[in-house]
Amino acid sequence: MLICSLLLLCATVNAQAVTWRVNAGESLQTAIDRASPSDTIELERGHYVGNFLIDKALTLRGIRRPTLSGALKGDTLRVTSPDVTLEGLIVRDSGDSLKDQNAGIYLRPGAHRAVVHNCDLSYNLFGLWIEKANDVRIESNLITGKREYNSSQRGNGIQLYNTTGARIINNNISFVRDALYVDVSHHAVFKGNKLHHSRYGSHYMNSYYNLWEDNDSYYNRGGLALMEVRDQVVRGNRTWGNSDHGIMLRTLQDSVIEDNIIAGNNRGFFIYDVEYATLVGNLVVDNQVGVHLSAGSTRNAVQRNDFIANREQVRYVGARDEVWGCPHPKQRGEPVPIGLCAGNHWGNYLGWDRDGNGVGDVPYEANDMVDRLSWRHPAVKLLLASPAVQALRLVGQQFPILRVPSVVDPKPRMRPTHQQWNEWRDKHFPGQ
Repeated sequence: MLICSLLLLCATVNAQAVTWRVNAGESLQTAIDRASPSDTIELERGHYVGNFLIDKALTLRGIRRPTLSGALKGDTLRVTSPDVTLEGLIVRDSGDSLKDQNAGIYLRPGAHRAVVHNCDLSYNLFGLWIEKANDVRIESNLITGKREYNSSQRGNGIQLYNTTGARIINNNISFVRDALYVDVSHHAVFKGNKLHHSRYGSHYMNSYYNLWEDNDSYYNRGGLALMEVRDQVVRGNRTWGNSDHGIMLRTLQDSVIEDNIIAGNNRGFFIYDVEYATLVGNLVVDNQVGVHLSAGSTRNAVQRNDFIANREQVRYVGARDEVWGCPHPKQRGEPVPIGLCAGNHWGNYLGWDRDGNGVGDVPYEANDMVDRLSWRHPAVKLLLASPAVQALRLVGQQFPILRVPSVVDPKPRMRPTHQQWNEWRDKHFPGQ
């Protein structure tokens, strides 16, 4: 009796794993409707026009990259069931209604564990819209938008809304509004993506416990924007040649920003209303402004970073000095002994190291009298190494009435960590 039950179970499982073949000229939607959950549909190379709906757990696999076209209306492919896999497809020509959020692929609420792999999504308003669908995996896709539209008329490359556990891996996204837009989405991983020629490479809002690692963001208005978030890890990314900022941190807490390269942007870091963050090991090179710091951004640990060849190292707006190069109080408690400080390297530091320990003997101070004079009169920069200008710096240090609140690094490092920093020069936005 037990053997018969096992044979019946095996037959039932095998019966659920049917592979259907759809040839050019045949109806894809009919095949989807005919299939049972867990079946595979193999779609031969061809051009399939329609607004397709997958409402059961299926694998839809393209053979020699067939094209699904939405004929410029609605969503080209809509998924409402969990456990759907899409791979090897060209999905294009969605409608262009921002109100209806038309997308090449729309993963509707409940489409948990969806996989979209090795697909081309082109000429869609939104490439992928993912809403209330958890544990999705979006990997190795090429996504391009309606590039002749103005930025405000485009959708985003991948839009995540109210999700958890997403894996967004090795995608190439361009000519959309924001390459990645992440809203109320937590415990996600964004790794190995190339995000370019858009408004923002990535735009985070109200999202927690996410990892951003080994991504390239370039030739956007902004590279990476983290807004109203906490508990983020931003590690080992390269954000360069963006016309505004490389990395924006706005209203952010309890996050780690480490080992990133921020090069050739108008502003490298834009830091606004940030507390209890750790910025460590970053290379900030050849930006117009290395760091724009304002709005009470304090109690942060900014250590072992390299600030090199920025036209203006730090643009600071504050009522009192901000000390960098020390752990923030949440880590160590106040006050922090100077001996615990691990300073940053500043390419324009003109102090000395008499004992040869690799640490400058006098603090580095941004926004001193000479810096402010050079902002008003750029020609002064030609004289920065002259004895007269250095004497002016010393006068400013001796007479506090002449100074304004500044970023101060008590233990600046004499040598950079990134020995190959010069490779990241001249990575500016085209035309700048």
